[in-house]
Amino acid sequence: MRQTWGRPANDPNGGWAVIDVETSGFRPGQARIISLAALGLDADGRVEQSVVSLLNPGVDPGPTHVHGLTAAMLEDQPQFADIVGDLVEVLRGRTLVAHNVAFDYSFLAAEAEITEAELPVDTVMCTVELARRLELGIDNLRLETLAAYWSVTQERPHDAFDDARVLTGILVPSLERARKLDIWLPVHPVTRRRWPNGRVTHDELRPLKVLASRMPCPYLNPGRYVMGRPLVQGMRVALAAELGRTHEELVERILSAGLAYSDVVDGETSLVICNEADPGHGKGYHARQLGVPMVTEAQFIDCIRAVAGGSKMEQFTDTTGVDEQFTLF
Repeated sequence: MRQTWGRPANDPNGGWAVIDVETSGFRPGQARIISLAALGLDADGRVEQSVVSLLNPGVDPGPTHVHGLTAAMLEDQPQFADIVGDLVEVLRGRTLVAHNVAFDYSFLAAEAEITEAELPVDTVMCTVELARRLELGIDNLRLETLAAYWSVTQERPHDAFDDARVLTGILVPSLERARKLDIWLPVHPVTRRRWPNGRVTHDELRPLKVLASRMPCPYLNPGRYVMGRPLVQGMRVALAAELGRTHEELVERILSAGLAYSDVVDGETSLVICNEADPGHGKGYHARQLGVPMVTEAQFIDCIRAVAGGSKMEQFTDTTGVDEQFTLF
């Protein structure tokens, strides 16, 4: 999991599966999908495959005033089991993309569990989180706001196909902007493909900072960072509030480099990333008090391009001089 959180925007990928579902309620496994659109895109955003269908959920369709679908309209439509084979083909080899992906993915996985199918989803990406990283200067991250920003015409809000089409139109320029700004894409791993009727939380879709703070680092902490020297795998890195990029993206880069993320600043912290030169509060202030080195976000991004190899826990035998960074070179 450590190596699959986040992805540089310039890295090649197997394409995208843009998904939107309309549902009869909010709890997967109890509420059901009543409309689904899945657009299979290549790496450049061109549509290669698609599945679009109304679905007979076998339950009350719920808030008709929102999605406009009545029981009579859905009565003769296929069930999820009838279209899951086509959906699998759209998903295979692609990263699942949705606007608030935890919602859409949880419903898809719950429906698949009910029909005893398994979805070939290994990674997902949320376009809400992607937009948050792009410095768009907009009031909110709702789909209609992003559509207006990217000049994508939205014809039928809460229609699965139209929302998926709009999201595709948003995704392509968003990816281009991410490449231009060297922003990492919030591609997250999925290790459990079944969602038992919505009764449990999908751990892999919890906030990354929560997971990262509990993840053991396989490398020994070499101590504090020394200005002018490379970062070393195993160093513990904390994030101040005074940053430009999102904490999620920086945590992804930290984990990918073999560093450890820390949600506290203490004597074991190797460095703190902070854009404020003399912070008066928060983690930057505590770093100053404890003598923990601080680097700016730009300095960190530059340093992380060449991180020195650390000593793995199980390989480390000589504990002399562990506080001296140069002993690991």
